[in-house]
Amino acid sequence: MKKIATYYVFSGANTALVKVEQPIPELNAGEILVRIRYTTLCGSDLHTYCGLRNEPSPTILGHEIVGVVEDISPSHSGLDAQGNSLHIGDLITWTVFSSDPSTGVYQSETPQKNDKLYKYGHRQITEEDNLHGGLATHIILRPHTCLRILPKDISLAVAATINCAVATSAGALRLAGTITGKNIHIAGIGLLGLVSIAMCRELGAKNIIASDINPARLAMAKSFGASHTIDLSETEESTLLQDISVDRFIDMSGSPEAMELGIETLALHGSAILVGAVFNQRKTGIDAEKAIRKMLTIKGLHNYNYTDFSNAVDFIIENWQKYPFTSLIEREFPLEEVNAAINYALTQKPIRAGLAIYTPITQI
Repeated sequence: MKKIATYYVFSGANTALVKVEQPIPELNAGEILVRIRYTTLCGSDLHTYCGLRNEPSPTILGHEIVGVVEDISPSHSGLDAQGNSLHIGDLITWTVFSSDPSTGVYQSETPQKNDKLYKYGHRQITEEDNLHGGLATHIILRPHTCLRILPKDISLAVAATINCAVATSAGALRLAGTITGKNIHIAGIGLLGLVSIAMCRELGAKNIIASDINPARLAMAKSFGASHTIDLSETEESTLLQDISVDRFIDMSGSPEAMELGIETLALHGSAILVGAVFNQRKTGIDAEKAIRKMLTIKGLHNYNYTDFSNAVDFIIENWQKYPFTSLIEREFPLEEVNAAINYALTQKPIRAGLAIYTPITQI
C-alpha cells in the first residue's frame, strides 16, 4: 500500500491551479519525507502567478513551509543543523534550497548561489522530480538541505515564514554590520521590513525609522519596534532623515525612489543593504561623489546563508510571542481553497495569506 500525496499545479500565468493526486515515491538516498502543516504565500509566488516572474512550469509553488517528519532515508545523517537527532513526528523548518558542497563553485558564505541549486517551490514537475513545493500535502527534502527542529508549540503560521522572509532579514542585518546603538532606516514595510525592525529592536538599535507609502503598514511598524515613521506618499517632504544621522539603510521595498532617498541620506561611514529590488524596473541613481566623500558601503543580498537561517530560527523561537507576528497572516485557507487564497492575496494585499494543511492518511 502506498500513501497518496495531493498537490496543486501551476501551469501558466493567471490560470487556476489544478489538483493532482499521486502515490508518494520511495525515498532516495539522503532524503526526508515531510508532511506539510502550513504554507504561506510569499510575494514571489504571487509574482509568478501573475506572470511578473518566470519559473519553469508546470510547477508546485510555495516555499514558505513548515512540516512534520514522516519518513527518513536510512542514509540520512538523522541530525538537524544543530546536531539534534531527528525523529518521526518532529516539526521542522528548512532552507529554501539544497546546495551541494562538492561542486567546484561552492562557497560556504553564499551557498544560495551554488551551481545547480535545488530550490523548493521553483522547480519544474517531471516524472522523476516532484513533491518539491509547498502547495501540497507532502514534500521531499533532498540531500544537502539544512534543517532545524522546532518547538511543537510554536505557531505554524509564523514558523512557515522562517525559511524565506525571516532568514532573508537575518542576512540583511548580518551584512549591515553593527546595529547596537545605531540609527537604522528600513524602507518597505512588508514582512521583511517588519521582521527587520523587530530584529533591530532586539539588537539594541538607537532609533529605527520605518518608511513606506502605506499608513497602515507604518502603524504596524510601530507595533514591531519602530521609533519613527515616514509616509513617503505625503507631498511635504519629511526632515526626519536630516535630523537623525542614519548609520544603516536597509531597503526591502525595491523602489528606486526609496533606495535613492535612503542612500542619499546616509551619514558618514553609512551602510546600505539592498534586498527588495528583485524585479525589472528603472535603474537606481546614486550620487557617486557623495558616496565617495561619505565613504559609504553599498551591498546587495539575494536569499541567505546557513548562519542567517539558524539565526532566523533562533530569533522566532525567542520572539514570536513578543511581537504580533501571528497577526501578519491575515487570513487562513484550507489547501483545497488555494485558488481563493491566491485571489485574496492579490486583491487584498495582506502581509501574508496562509494555507493550513490537514493531511488524512490516504493509501492505495
